[in-house]
Amino acid sequence: MRDEARFTPIGRPLRLLPAYLGINSIGEAIKTERRRRILWLEILVNDQLDLSPWKSDPAVEAAYTTACRWYTQYRRLITYLLHRTPLPSDTGPIDFCDYRAFAEALSFVCPNR
Repeated sequence: MRDEARFTPIGRPLRLLPAYLGINSIGEAIKTERRRRILWLEILVNDQLDLSPWKSDPAVEAAYTTACRWYTQYRRLITYLLHRTPLPSDTGPIDFCDYRAFAEALSFVCPNR
């Protein structure tokens, strides 16, 4: 079993997962469907994540792809609000049913904007 604490360094805390789900590691996030549905938002708003231990995990791959697609679609807004390192461009489709979660996540991490 992985030592999950070592994959989320103290200097690089998670931004959404602790507040939304009460979890503190990517390893915990991939354990249930509910947690996996929020993982793409954490990837989108947090450019300090080290996802390398989970590169081959299908749930993390899907979350990363979703984050890249949303970043591509809303690049200017995200760059303005978060000043994050760019994600790779992915012009694939996004599910606009997730727009509310996207907007709430941005509002949570940027409360003064």
